[in-house]
Amino acid sequence: MENKRKRALSKKIKIKNVSIVKLQYFDDTPDGFLVIGESKKSIPFAIKRIYYINQLINPKAARGKHAHKNLEQILFCLNGSFTLSLDDSKKKQKLKLSSPYIGIKIGKMIWLEMAGFSKDCVILVLANDYYKEEDYIRDYNNFLKLAKKIG
Repeated sequence: MENKRKRALSKKIKIKNVSIVKLQYFDDTPDGFLVIGESKKSIPFAIKRIYYINQLINPKAARGKHAHKNLEQILFCLNGSFTLSLDDSKKKQKLKLSSPYIGIKIGKMIWLEMAGFSKDCVILVLANDYYKEEDYIRDYNNFLKLAKKIG
């Protein structure tokens, strides 16, 4: 099953400033799996903030719906699954995340939305900076205008 998950996410990323991050893991059956991520090694930046999202029991829940001017982050689906929608103002792509070993690195100026959560979904996010409200772009039309200015 894990190989199927890897293949699903291995398709080419079509969005600029987005890439796949694969963590090292060890199958220690019957005692579970050990997953390892190291700052500035498998995680390509120094981690300054982590947060997770869970208890997504509303089938119509939607998260994200914003972009960042400078922040870089990596999203991992530790349990369950969800659909990640990405938009760089020129191209859009949807990815189904369902592997705790494979994350999606999202760079600056990428509009992201998350939906289609399984009831057992747990999302872990690693960020390269502390929370700064002024870094957020929360209006899609403003995102498009700013992205056009930047080029």
